[in-house]
Amino acid sequence: MEQNNKMIKRKYTWKDKLKAIGPGAMITASFIGPGTVTTATRAGAGYGYGLLWTVLFSIIATIILQEMSAKLGIITRSGLGEAIVRQFDDPFVKKISILLVGGAITLGCASYISGDLSGTALGLSTIIGIKSNFMGPFIGIIVFFMVYKGSPKFLEKFLTALVVVMAVVFFTTMIVAKPDFSEIFSGLVPRIPKGGLIYVISLIGTTVVPYNFFIHATTARQTWSSPDELELSKWDTYVSISLGGLITAAILITSATFMRGVTVNSAADMAIQLEPLLGSWAKLFMGIGLFAAGLSSAIATPLGASYTLAGLLGWKYDNSDKRFKAVNLGIVAIGAIVSGLGLNPLTVILVAQALNGIVLPVIAIYLVYITSSKKQLGKYKNSPIQKWLGVAVATITIALGGNSLIDAIKSFIQMF
Repeated sequence: MEQNNKMIKRKYTWKDKLKAIGPGAMITASFIGPGTVTTATRAGAGYGYGLLWTVLFSIIATIILQEMSAKLGIITRSGLGEAIVRQFDDPFVKKISILLVGGAITLGCASYISGDLSGTALGLSTIIGIKSNFMGPFIGIIVFFMVYKGSPKFLEKFLTALVVVMAVVFFTTMIVAKPDFSEIFSGLVPRIPKGGLIYVISLIGTTVVPYNFFIHATTARQTWSSPDELELSKWDTYVSISLGGLITAAILITSATFMRGVTVNSAADMAIQLEPLLGSWAKLFMGIGLFAAGLSSAIATPLGASYTLAGLLGWKYDNSDKRFKAVNLGIVAIGAIVSGLGLNPLTVILVAQALNGIVLPVIAIYLVYITSSKKQLGKYKNSPIQKWLGVAVATITIALGGNSLIDAIKSFIQMF
């Protein structure tokens, strides 16, 4: 017993912590997609610094919920889907939970990949000049083969590097812009300007992504094997998610400084905020960034749906299971079709984020409930503070999601 206590109190070096960066970074690479770039740019251009508080809320909410997901995977040695099935003894409640969670995540992934492929196609279209609706289905085929091969690790690292480069540029541009810090602090005060609700939901939806809970539980289980390593998991989550939130904030602040009042209809419009630093190269860089961010997210999205359904329905977590493979193909096919319809790519991205904001409360409630269960996590269950923080996040997302449903439907109708 004394030996176990010493193990739990082990002190990790900075080198250990840096090596631990992994599952959390994958989550960040997943949510820093075209939705993040587009929504943050439009929010800054339309409302200045007024919605910056939403980014702060999103960072905090994501850290709270993703930490729960990683802990669940490490302690229970299972994914979130498996934990949901295991939690309920009543057959009716179990079936309803499988249907509700499986349906919500599948809907969310279908809408999310539509935005991912549209954003990727928009980025490539900006670079080579071919219409985005022609590029979307083609990119969808590429994404499916990447997912089918099962280990796009090198590509993920390469795309993450591109996103990091883009983040450095936005940070630098933000500094060059010399934003008004009094306005920045004012933007951290929660308020929703007229017409800004769908952007609030979209900013939350682009950061707190429901299917990432399932991915994080699975990857954390694969990376760490004992409660002793929870500290490393927390470090990975805090650092990675915070970096993602800072990227979003930098994009919004830069847009608010350079683009306030500008209507954003294309990647060329979005590139305006990079012109002070990159000049004529701004359009090309924005195109590369959108392409990299979109492709990185598009690879993760079908896996999010597959991991979820595999856990809920008892499938294998790889393409050796035909059902797992079929879900990957189905999600990518939906995204490819939507991206090829000729709809405004930026509107598709925005609606996708809003729909994810509506799905989020359902999954957040299940996550908080299960990780607060002594049945599943024993002494590692959520503390009262963790539990109520999770409940608070879920409650806020329920209120925002309910109010945004009508706006999301209106925006969807306007696409046609």
